[in-house]
This record gives sequence, C-alpha cells and structure tokens, in this order.
Amino acid sequence: MPDNLRLAVFLISILLFVVIFVILIKGRMPLKFALVWLIPAFLILLVSVLPNWLMHMTEFLGFQTLSNMIIGMLFVFVIFVCISLTIIISGQKIKITLLIQELSILKNKIEDLEKKERGE
Repeated sequence: MPDNLRLAVFLISILLFVVIFVILIKGRMPLKFALVWLIPAFLILLVSVLPNWLMHMTEFLGFQTLSNMIIGMLFVFVIFVCISLTIIISGQKIKITLLIQELSILKNKIEDLEKKERGE
C-alpha cells in the first residue's frame, strides 16, 4: 500500500474516532451503540498501520482479491448493524407497550377519582 494511501486511511480512521467521541460526549448516542462504529474504526486504523495484515487475511480466508474480501466484510458489517437495530427496535416496542399499559391504568385511576369527587 502506498504511503500516501496509508496516511489517508489513517487520517480517516482518526476522523471517525473523533466524530464518534464527539457524539458520545454530547450525549447523542449511548456507548453500546457507539461500539458498533468504534470497532470498524479500529479495524480501519489497524489496516492503515499494518497493511500487510489485510493481505495475509485475504490469502488465509481464501478470497481471490483484497477488494472481494473488503466487500464481503462490509456486507457482514451491514448485516450486524441491521440485527443490532432490530434488537433495539424490539426492546423499544416492549417498553412502549408497557408505557401505554401503565398510562391506561393511571388514566382509569384518575377517572375513578374524578367520579368520586363529583359524587357519582
């Protein structure tokens, strides 16, 4: 890998780290969701520091070219992001259902108290 490309990849990984940490500091994303993005940022940093490592992994895993392995890795990453988002959405759906049930119970209690105050 040429030195200028290694430098560009290194700077991109550092920029990605900075963006993720700024978002974390501002409280716009919880840490458990940021880990989904910190792991690829670390891998990008690793590729910029040790470029031959990626070529050895390509050969070890049996890919024909480096680009095929990168596309395969990106595809797997997108699948993991979709799975993690599905888990998050499912958890939120359960919380919303519980919140609606609690709100309905409280609403019924308030209506009962109002009826008692009016003497019904």
